[in-house]
Amino acid sequence: MALVTLRAPSTLDLPPGFRAVPLRESGDAFAHACRTAADEGAGTLVWVRRFDVAEFALILEPDQPLAEARKAFFIGMNAAADAIAALCPPERSVSFGYPDAIRFDGGLVGGGRLGWPKRCGEDEVPAWMVFSASVRVAFSGLVEPGQAPTSAALDEEGFEGVGPSMLIESFARFFLRLVDVFQHQGFAPILADYARRVAKDRPGDTITVSPAGDLVVRPVIGDMERRLGFLDGLKTAAWLDRETGGPKL
Repeated sequence: MALVTLRAPSTLDLPPGFRAVPLRESGDAFAHACRTAADEGAGTLVWVRRFDVAEFALILEPDQPLAEARKAFFIGMNAAADAIAALCPPERSVSFGYPDAIRFDGGLVGGGRLGWPKRCGEDEVPAWMVFSASVRVAFSGLVEPGQAPTSAALDEEGFEGVGPSMLIESFARFFLRLVDVFQHQGFAPILADYARRVAKDRPGDTITVSPAGDLVVRPVIGDMERRLGFLDGLKTAAWLDRETGGPKL
């Protein structure tokens, strides 16, 4: 078996309006973007030069109060899922674990986060927001085959030749497209597309996302609907391994 040295990408080819800020492999894209958002401005895309995870954070400047602007998170999640789906093998599924986990063929492959100024009230327009995501491209060398049965890595799922830079570039293009959808149609189609990808506990259940971003599940049997809070889920970030900055195993 030949040995291949994996190297982190060095450049990004981004659409107009984006500006890339690279970090070293040990960097934290989300923390850096939140810390520098007020100075860097909208369209700044912070990314970490690592080969195993596509880790990036996009700075936004919303013009709506926080309670409404926070739903930009769903634009980011849809863009991340579209980027994976555009590069994946045919007939493979990208789904969400509400609100912030990203799964490929059922295995945890990544997730999203959202940041905003701590002292911003729900009825105030935030000076900035940050959407961040991490998508596992490859398992680290410390993970043995079969050790993480509920997790996934793109290079083990048929994504031939897909590296972190390609995924981040694809995300940026899809994000622009979805911003155009939002500007012309509002959040309704964004929320509907997101809800379509949420994994169901039981076939036949109806899943929608409320105007506030909460998940509403109406079971196929019985009439007792279940509601999950958007903000509570964001604060938990249950998919994230805070030591590695990537998705949990």
